[in-house]
Amino acid sequence: MIQPDRLSDPAVRSLVAAVNSGDRSAFLGLLTDGATMSDDGSDRDLVQWIDKEIFTVGGHMDVESESDGGRSLIARFRNDTWGEMRTAWRFVVEGGKISRFETGQA
Repeated sequence: MIQPDRLSDPAVRSLVAAVNSGDRSAFLGLLTDGATMSDDGSDRDLVQWIDKEIFTVGGHMDVESESDGGRSLIARFRNDTWGEMRTAWRFVVEGGKISRFETGQA
């Protein structure tokens, strides 16, 4: 596993740390205005999704590997609803903030 503080991209590093500490405000502060996301190829309402999948259900990421300068991750993601699953994450970073992320089962 890669410790979050060792991830290559600063924005992604901070986002993983926010997920793992349950810090919703920090997570939202890492996003551009109008940021978007998709889950398993379907666009979702970002705020509704993070509340349902991360912040109200103990979401946590254990990063297995990174590529694309730290903007693509393979992680074991777990929450109280779904348990643990192997997931892929891809981030678009603009000006130090995340403008889009895509996740799904790996």
